[in-house]
Amino acid sequence: MKKTMALMAMLFLAACGSESTPAPDAAPAEAQAESQPAAADFAAILDRQPDEVKARYQYRHPEETMAFFGIEPGMVVVEALPGGGWYSKLMLPLLGADGLLIGADYPKALFQEFGWDEARVAAKDTWVADWTADADGWSGDGDAGVAAFQMGALPAEMDGTADAVLFIRALHNLARFEEKGGHLTTALADMHRVLKPGGIVGVVQHHARDDMSDAWADGGNGYLKTGFVIAQMEAAGFEYVGSSDINANPNDQPTEEDFVWRLPPSLQTSRDNPELADEMRAIGESNRMTLKFRKPAS
Repeated sequence: MKKTMALMAMLFLAACGSESTPAPDAAPAEAQAESQPAAADFAAILDRQPDEVKARYQYRHPEETMAFFGIEPGMVVVEALPGGGWYSKLMLPLLGADGLLIGADYPKALFQEFGWDEARVAAKDTWVADWTADADGWSGDGDAGVAAFQMGALPAEMDGTADAVLFIRALHNLARFEEKGGHLTTALADMHRVLKPGGIVGVVQHHARDDMSDAWADGGNGYLKTGFVIAQMEAAGFEYVGSSDINANPNDQPTEEDFVWRLPPSLQTSRDNPELADEMRAIGESNRMTLKFRKPAS
């Protein structure tokens, strides 16, 4: 696999230098000024994406989201539940040749809770190699290196190597099945370990209103409450930095009879009902909180 030796050297150097690495958003004014060309480069990256990717910018706001989290070239970034790589394919060129993108999948035991058959769950045994190979294929000349781990099985050599961790619509299933295996606790503990002191955690998550019941907003319907997320992150040792409404959608006003997958792109409740599907498309994708946390510097 390409960049393997460079990857190992990068992890080693990142671990060795972790104690002196500042938080991504704690750079001096001169360094912040130097980040402006990076923003211009990311705009160019976004502009050259396929139309089906661009169609989702209005809901996912990748340029504003990456800027809020302070993601810049040369960083080591962990992406939780990277899936088919929608964000991965944008971050690989953004992070550049001096950067590293690390995919992090759910613990294998969590997938058993989905009711998958044994063969599908067993396929997770090779997820690290499979996803890394896929991501390596997405990476072009000058793009970031790639690596991966499964939550609950973080390699010791990755401890203290990451500048940032991103949970983009990835917390709800961890929360949903917390009582059946401590999956959220395990995931957050791994992310605390993998981050350098001062490193950032960025969260984008389907947002439940405060007036909705905790039972409905437990993750099973896709939504979580902001207070719950902040409490879980603080219990895991992270400091709350702030929030943004860049991914908010006030048109999404679910009742407790709804779940997030009624909305695009899933449209699970309207696949045979064109009129209802049009109503869901008019709402757009879900209302999302965007939160920023930091691992304490000491």
